[in-house]
Amino acid sequence: MPSVWAAILALRAKQESGTAHRASPSTGTGRALFLFLPLHGILGKGSFLMLRETLTAYQRRDPAARSKLEIFLLYAGVHATIYHRIAHWLYRRKLRFLARCISQWSRFWTGIEIHPGATIGRRLVIDHGTGIVVGETTVIGDHVKLYQGVTLGALSPRHGHAVTGKRHPTVGDNATIYSGASILGGKTVIGANSVIGGN
Repeated sequence: MPSVWAAILALRAKQESGTAHRASPSTGTGRALFLFLPLHGILGKGSFLMLRETLTAYQRRDPAARSKLEIFLLYAGVHATIYHRIAHWLYRRKLRFLARCISQWSRFWTGIEIHPGATIGRRLVIDHGTGIVVGETTVIGDHVKLYQGVTLGALSPRHGHAVTGKRHPTVGDNATIYSGASILGGKTVIGANSVIGGN
């Protein structure tokens, strides 16, 4: 089977030459290409390294993952992460409305809601992913694994007063958070190498 990089470049070349049907964002292949090409435009060559690291992390941490090509085309967690990288880039440049549009589009397609303001490290693995919510001021370290239904959220305001500053938790490097766990509040810190059980 050809490498994921060769497959991406070959399909892109066919589309540009008009010898292949234009990819549609409603298909797995089309959605993956529509995701990766803007990311490549934003991050340049760094996007290849970041994507390669992510795909390798999925292969190592998900026994069901058979190839990088399969992961890239079919895994909603990868798509949600790529959408987030684009949305976060826009968010940091004060293009907040456009960033939220992308994050909501991602939620619609993947079932995973990540606020564009959230800071996510490298090699995040999202297993299954449906129902995951990550709030605006969440910080996630490197090599973290999240299972479906995890909430990294904020506490309700006290006495009707708005909460400012850091409202969402921090997750350290190499942490694993199992399905259904709700971790709330800006003062909550999940230490490096921690394992959080699900509900």
